[in-house]
Amino acid sequence: MVLSALRDFIYRYYIDPIRYGEAYTLVDTLTYALILIVAVYLVYRFLKKAGITIDEKLIVTTIPFVLFGGLLRVVEDTGMIQSDLRFLLVTPLIFFVVFLVTEGSLLLSVSLERKGLIRDYSRLHAGTGVTAALICGAVLVFFGLTSATLGIAELAIILSLAAATSLALLGILRYLFRWEYVTYPLYVFLIFGHMLDASATSYGIDLHAIPYTEVHVVGSTLISLTGTAFSMFLLKLAVIIPAIYILEQYRKEGNQELWFIIVLCMIVLGLAPGIRDLGRMVLYV
Repeated sequence: MVLSALRDFIYRYYIDPIRYGEAYTLVDTLTYALILIVAVYLVYRFLKKAGITIDEKLIVTTIPFVLFGGLLRVVEDTGMIQSDLRFLLVTPLIFFVVFLVTEGSLLLSVSLERKGLIRDYSRLHAGTGVTAALICGAVLVFFGLTSATLGIAELAIILSLAAATSLALLGILRYLFRWEYVTYPLYVFLIFGHMLDASATSYGIDLHAIPYTEVHVVGSTLISLTGTAFSMFLLKLAVIIPAIYILEQYRKEGNQELWFIIVLCMIVLGLAPGIRDLGRMVLYV
């Protein structure tokens, strides 16, 4: 009886949502949030144990893999993959797939540097991520040209909206709040990623020809209450402004290496879904 109830619970909240593309619930949202917190710490411990310096160079050269992850998710959205392998490209499994690819690239690059075969691991590591992202992008462009639509207007509108809102927020934080540190490149990446996510979500739900929906619990609730998906910008502001302030205080007084990992995590949470949503808007999938 207990095993049957446990099985039903797991299928209802974790397996079926992946299989059928259902919206997130409070249960799986909280579960994935807890897994994320644990994963951040485990990644930090792994890098420390491997003797890999956790600094700005590591984070910047890893960002191409975030783009790769977002584009890889769009590959699944297109329906090109019909086998059960497609489930590996669905959240949360895709995070593990991209992590393994990223980890493999990093370990190989660092190993080659330590053996004196390459001068700097960062070039090979970043190059691998860029190449993976370009391959995914090329596949998606080919799909758009042969089997779907390439919405250049959607691409321009969403990127322009993301750029404009990012610049506006940066200006407010820099000159009104007088946060000089907000122009630090990693904070800029963080802000743009989340503004891209908000821009793509807002455009997709309120303005796109295809009636997209918000699948996350907090976002869908806010949209329901306000009647517009552009309220996602308010949600992003409510999250990233205090987050940046807290991160900066931690950077000054806390563990610098763990700070870098947390910032990367924040970038992933905005940029990866932003790229994914942008790809869906452009390809009409």
